[in-house]
Amino acid sequence: MASEHLGDRLSRLRRLAELTQEGLAERSGVSVDVVRKLEQKRKHSARLPTLHALSRGLGVELTSLLGDPPGVPSTGEADPPALVAVRRAIMPPLFAPPTEPSAAERLSLPLLRAELAEGWTLYHDAGFGRLMEVLPGIIADARLAAAVGTPEQRAAGQAALGKALQLGGHLAIRLGKSDLALSALERAMEAAGRSADPLLPAMVSNSVAWAYQRQNRLDDAQHLAVHAADAVEREHVHTAGGIRVWGGLLMSAATSHARNDDYATADTMMKTAERAADRLATLAPTPDGKLVSVFSRSSVRIERVRLAVQHGRPEEALALAKGMRLGKEVPPSWRTWLLLDVARAHTDVGDAAGAVRALESLRRVAPAWMRHHTLAVAIVGDLWESSARPPGLRRLAEFLGVAG
Repeated sequence: MASEHLGDRLSRLRRLAELTQEGLAERSGVSVDVVRKLEQKRKHSARLPTLHALSRGLGVELTSLLGDPPGVPSTGEADPPALVAVRRAIMPPLFAPPTEPSAAERLSLPLLRAELAEGWTLYHDAGFGRLMEVLPGIIADARLAAAVGTPEQRAAGQAALGKALQLGGHLAIRLGKSDLALSALERAMEAAGRSADPLLPAMVSNSVAWAYQRQNRLDDAQHLAVHAADAVEREHVHTAGGIRVWGGLLMSAATSHARNDDYATADTMMKTAERAADRLATLAPTPDGKLVSVFSRSSVRIERVRLAVQHGRPEEALALAKGMRLGKEVPPSWRTWLLLDVARAHTDVGDAAGAVRALESLRRVAPAWMRHHTLAVAIVGDLWESSARPPGLRRLAEFLGVAG
């Protein structure tokens, strides 16, 4: 129920847990006033640490409370055929006949890596429907590449399989299928262990940490990210690829601290990551960078803006975002998060016109992503119910289905 208001969702989940508003407030450590305002729709959104606390109090995953819309339309019926195909590719039948090795003659590892890069591009562009169509074929090709050829060729195939299954895990998270996501990522980790890429297990660990965050397993996510980061730091931070993977894990650990309401530790870690990103300019670029990590100075700054907004520091967020020049390596998904957070910060300081300008920019650069974020609906909903509606708001409200 992606269109369900946060307050309605909170009220429904609270009743299912057989809790009063006071009981939920006590169990979650959130004030009863916040619970009441959310349920009465006097608040359309809340800080992410607050949402994590409420989720813990309710005994549900964060996604159950957020109501994140799926990456593709869903009617609530059985999984559509495209998703069934993705599920079957990730978890193939136990007794399926083996693929004929002769088909390997048609495989080219460079072509397979190009297919993977295009798959990740579709993901970051919110092309989830198209990605569901092509991902089963990419996984099948990677499985074949991992099974035939010389030991070196098989190891390279295992690396491709690991990245393909990692992509499947990310897609499953966006589709709201957390169990399928973890299944895909477990298989990705197995393939990574059989590959010759020393950084791939750490890359997959970062994805698992993200899946844990979505399930409100913040301590698990933090410990995994730190463990993987320590392993990378010991041997691989002399290369651009190593720094990018290590930095991404550090950002992940910082995010878990922030969602546990420890902003000071998160901010310190993010500043360390930002200094690490500065080192990338002195090192040779990473081949196939799109398959390694989106870590860069821009991504660190985007995450710092996000954490400041989520912790009620809108002025700090706007100062961090001021004058940012995003590099071409920053995908639409990350540009979306920045513009949404800037819009939220403008709303929080009472600058409705600034919020609308940020949202209008988002609609121009990433309309598909805008539709996939409940935060966009929440911000526009807040502005729509205000007494003064700035120019341009109606178009945004109609685009998101908020205008009554």
